Amino acid sequence: MSDENIEIDTLIVGAGQAGVAMSEHLSNLGVPHLVLERNRIAEAWRTGRWDSLVANGPAWHDRFPGLKFDDLSPDGFAHKDRVADYFETYAKNIKAPIRTGVEVKKVERNVGRPGFTVETSEGVIQASRVVAATGPFQRPVIPSIAPKDETLTQIHSAQYRNPQQLPEGAVLVVGAGSSGVQIADELQRDGRQVYLSVGQHDRPPRAYRNRDFCWWLGVLGEWDAMAMRPGREHVTIAVSGAHGGRTVDFRGLAHRGVTLVGLTQSFNDSVVTFQADLAANLARGDENYLSLLNAADAYVERNGLDLPQEPEARETYPEPACVSEPILELDLAKAGVTSIIWATGFAPDYSWLNVDTFEPNGKPRHQRGVSYESGIYFLGLPWQSRRGSSFIWGVWHDAKYVADHIETQRRYLSYRDVS
Repeated sequence: MSDENIEIDTLIVGAGQAGVAMSEHLSNLGVPHLVLERNRIAEAWRTGRWDSLVANGPAWHDRFPGLKFDDLSPDGFAHKDRVADYFETYAKNIKAPIRTGVEVKKVERNVGRPGFTVETSEGVIQASRVVAATGPFQRPVIPSIAPKDETLTQIHSAQYRNPQQLPEGAVLVVGAGSSGVQIADELQRDGRQVYLSVGQHDRPPRAYRNRDFCWWLGVLGEWDAMAMRPGREHVTIAVSGAHGGRTVDFRGLAHRGVTLVGLTQSFNDSVVTFQADLAANLARGDENYLSLLNAADAYVERNGLDLPQEPEARETYPEPACVSEPILELDLAKAGVTSIIWATGFAPDYSWLNVDTFEPNGKPRHQRGVSYESGIYFLGLPWQSRRGSSFIWGVWHDAKYVADHIETQRRYLSYRDVS
């Protein structure tokens, strides 16, 4: 790029899985486009995750239709660097017009003429349409209750890399979704004393009756759910591909030495208070787990499938002491806690997108990625069109819908009344 104005039909911002998928579909439709990425292709997979992370879905499932993980077992789980390599290869295979090292600083709608003016670190672009493919994990969120204690090392899960990064001592991990539970497990295996703050969560089996949970959600139609059930907006999912893929079992973690506590409520000097909801949160997770087992069993019987019985999947560990006698207060100093890891999610950051299509909380207003602001699109959002939108394969299908919408609008605008 240069300082000269560049004109393009569609500009895609971000070259992660969403941007690469968007480029493929636009290319298939013959739509001229450009993808800008401020770092490298799929950079978040390389440097925005901890060192040992693997994909949460198996290789046969977590991929695009046009390329397999040929070096992995279909039921294996790709390491994060392998996932990044995958998208780099995919982008090369489809000849995606990606320019890396270019940051988009501002997008504004033009006045008195169509399209948008896009200011970048390497010049100005005029674009008829803009696709924000930067995904939902843009700004790590640490809640306001975090203590103002300089003696504690406090980082978000986005900054965590490995146990050696932390000072010696015990660790409090706040948040027990996929990130929090895997980090707590890794720290405990490293010999740390770990306290894991567990809120409401879904806890699917990693696999059941010789089928991964991704397969079960597919045949049961769960990936196609159009909207999250009311009251479940803040419920995380505890699932992991680590160590070859195992079902997350909080009681199992406790029996290995992790101390479970309830939802983190407040801090007063070095004392942290937890809600008395640990047993209830675990029970709701168990209910979610058992409901999938029951649905799977019913599906097998209804369809006469020859899948092995797995009665051991319903066996549970004895209730650990930290659940039957929950800790409601913990003096971090006396407990030797020197670090807190906040696995508390992310917030969107579209500060560069100066258009009228956002809720007061900063979330985009859209319908399946089509913004309320004509010509602006979003891709890579959770529940963008359905439950499966959060997965790699889901964003590929969402991108096809957005690309088709763009091509439809192009046909309208190309109409000429020749009568």
